[in-house]
Amino acid sequence: MRTSDVDTQGMSFLDTLPRRVVTVYIPLGIFVFVLLFPFYWMVITSVKPDQELISREGNPFLVLAPTLAHFNKLIFHTSYPAWLWNTMVVSVVATFASLAASVLAAYAIERLRFQGSRQVGLSIFLAYLVPPSILFIPLAHIVFQLGLFDTRWALILTYPTFLIPFSTWLLMGYFRSIPYELEECALIDGATRWQILWKIILPLSVPGLISAGIFAFTLSWNEFIYALTFVSSSEVKTVAVGVVTELVEGDVYHWGALMAGALLGSLPVAIIYSFFVEYYVSGMTGAVKE
Repeated sequence: MRTSDVDTQGMSFLDTLPRRVVTVYIPLGIFVFVLLFPFYWMVITSVKPDQELISREGNPFLVLAPTLAHFNKLIFHTSYPAWLWNTMVVSVVATFASLAASVLAAYAIERLRFQGSRQVGLSIFLAYLVPPSILFIPLAHIVFQLGLFDTRWALILTYPTFLIPFSTWLLMGYFRSIPYELEECALIDGATRWQILWKIILPLSVPGLISAGIFAFTLSWNEFIYALTFVSSSEVKTVAVGVVTELVEGDVYHWGALMAGALLGSLPVAIIYSFFVEYYVSGMTGAVKE
């Protein structure tokens, strides 16, 4: 029996509507609901007036009188624009610096074939598994010694400690999928290693670079422990820390402003994911090849 016939027979299981509902529509509906409900909750909470937020009689899932007062408070009466700018600067600079180091490390490990390269690659991956809660203590000592405490550079220079291992491991898998014959032909033609990396490997690795960049940017954007430890001034804080520390006064939680800050803070990452989704998926496919 041909493979196409087997596939057709297998898909015939979904010909009837009840089977499609049970096996496709219901699981897909549950997945979409679980995925999108937090965003829905953030939106309705951010546009609810304070009277509805504290009311015990209203419907918590609906908004009767939408308002933009929480967004007005967040943008014009807090340092949120500065937090957003700090987060963007730190994430972009740390991501590009980490990608530059990861490209060199991944290329050296996967393409130069030196003795112990596999062990080095494994050690880099294991370094990513070290929790930040352990690393931030010695890193704090280094930051204080260098006089970088309460500056953006404290975050820009410490974020690569967890971005480089992850990006290197991801790019190692992608570089492994590129045929060695291309590199050998370039070496025969007299190309140097730098020329091979710049003119052959990197153009072929654009999807993998985008995938690593998206992940690195997301990790930087959402990082909390280092930003909480190395920064104290309100004008230098990131969104993840500023929203939690500045919009909570003792036991008073400004839920409207908190949710508005979380909603605005999640938009840049969502936009980046949507814009690069095609390269993101193909990059991950190449990264998992053996």
